[in-house]
Amino acid sequence: MRWIVDGMNVIGSRPDGWWKDRHGAMVALVDRLDQWAAAARDAEGNEVTVVFERPPSRAIGSAVVEVAYAPKAAANSADDEIVRLVRADAQPETIRVVTSDKALTDRVRRLGAAVYPAERFRALIEPLAPRQAPGRAPGQD
Repeated sequence: MRWIVDGMNVIGSRPDGWWKDRHGAMVALVDRLDQWAAAARDAEGNEVTVVFERPPSRAIGSAVVEVAYAPKAAANSADDEIVRLVRADAQPETIRVVTSDKALTDRVRRLGAAVYPAERFRALIEPLAPRQAPGRAPGQD
């Protein structure tokens, strides 16, 4: 399975202050994708590409995930790049596009790709934080 991730759509799926450090949010997403993709590749042979609308001020690298950018920063440029990637693939039916953008969803589905909602995907790739027992302070066992 090939996953193409609408990077800013996934980042923006939760109002967790990402806009205060856009570059940091992009790096954090790529790091999470790296960890998830490494495990998924071993188990299922998945390939992951994350697409951003423009290159960041400092390069973001990955050994496992392909980090891609739209050729020109503009409105919907990442969407257009994702559609280009799906259209260029000989087997679009093997692609899952991660987005909650309705217009992008419609465009890639017409090309044969499946869509996975951004919020669900973010929950999938983020490890669950340890839960504290009610009424107990951390470290009280």
